Order: sequence, then C-alpha cells, then structure tokens
Amino acid sequence: MLQHRQIPLHDGQVVSAVVGYPEPFHPGTCTAVILAHGAGNDMHTPFLSAIQEGLAARGYVVVKFNFPYKERGGRAPDPAAVLERCYHRVLAAIREDRHIAAPRIVIGGKSLGGRIASQIAAQGAEVGGLLFLGYPLHPPGKTERLRTAHFPALSAPMLFFAGTRDALCRLDLLKTAIRGLHAPVRLHVVEGGDHSFGVPKALQRQPADVWEEIVRVSADWLATLATHAA
Repeated sequence: MLQHRQIPLHDGQVVSAVVGYPEPFHPGTCTAVILAHGAGNDMHTPFLSAIQEGLAARGYVVVKFNFPYKERGGRAPDPAAVLERCYHRVLAAIREDRHIAAPRIVIGGKSLGGRIASQIAAQGAEVGGLLFLGYPLHPPGKTERLRTAHFPALSAPMLFFAGTRDALCRLDLLKTAIRGLHAPVRLHVVEGGDHSFGVPKALQRQPADVWEEIVRVSADWLATLATHAA
C-alpha cells in the first residue's frame, strides 16, 4: 500500500513523499526506512521505487521523498545545508507520525541521498542504521577528493552497496575508508555494477535481478538490526 504525502519544511516549502506500507500493517511494529534520491533523479526513479516496493513487501515501512530542488523541477542540487535541513524535517515527520510509530528508523538513499543521510547522522540525528545505495565517495576521476571527513562521527550500523565499476566509488578506497569506523559496517559488492548498478550485457543479468539482490540483502541486514536491539 502506497500513501502520497506532503511534508512541510521550515521555510514554508513542502516536499512530496510516498510511504510504502507492508500488508498487513500494524502501527508500532515495523522498522521504517527513509530513502532519498540521487542528484540527477527524483524519488520516482524506477530503481528507488523498486527498492521501496521490495522492502515494503518484506515487512518494512519505506519512505521516499523529493529534495526541494526536484520538487521545484530543478536540475542542480540545493546547497548541502538545504538538503540536510530537508532530510532532518522528513526524519522528524516520520518519527512523529503516530500511525507509523516506528520502533526504529533507518535512513539512507541513492548516491547524494545517502551522502546527505550520513551527514545528518554525523551531526547527531538519532537513527537506527544507514543504508547506502551507492555512496558517492569521490567525484569521477578525482579520487583524491574523498567525501569521508564526517565518517568518524558515524555510530549507527551501516550497509554499503557498491559496484565494481562505480566511477564515483573506487572499491579499494571505500574499503579503506570504512575499515577504521567504530560502528558495525557491512559492504555488499555488486559484481560488474556501475554507480547505478547497471551491469555489462555479458553478465546476462536484468536490472530487476540486481535490484532484487539489493532488496534481499537489505532486508536481511534490517532483520539483524531488529534482532540485536531485542
């Protein structure tokens, strides 16, 4: 079941969100997962929709939303501070929703969305986990510009998905970046995957097959969070 919502921001703007519920749904029983889109897409991208629907089918409340620039129909992302304030507000709205009453909230997203999620977590946002659907570790071809300065402040469990052909996330650099973190970290490598988890035709895998792999691994990881917290 999908519910379309409007979430007000502090500056009078609103952003659209879609909440996916498992069936049957009972308030207060399901982990909520909030996912933000990447820089070049909005929340309606087929990849993000597939992850939402797949995780909801496995018993999770899954929220996707637009950042303000996409809500306006823009192409260039807002400044980081604007994106962070938006994510903080979406997180607060879901946390305060008595119909959902999530015992745990995991945040993350695709590329830019996951990066902003990690930044608000590093700033102190209370979350039960971080889910990275392709972390933009560095700009293409600029591996010296790592986006990891805030990593030491992360304390929630993390799951990273990374493709072996990702031009924005060299795998050896990601492994080095997460090796020294104090929080529990898992890395799932998608063989042949690029930044959008597209794989070469030679591997004979359809996008839906890769997306299902991501859903399955994510659901298994989310289940371990619930088990450890029990």
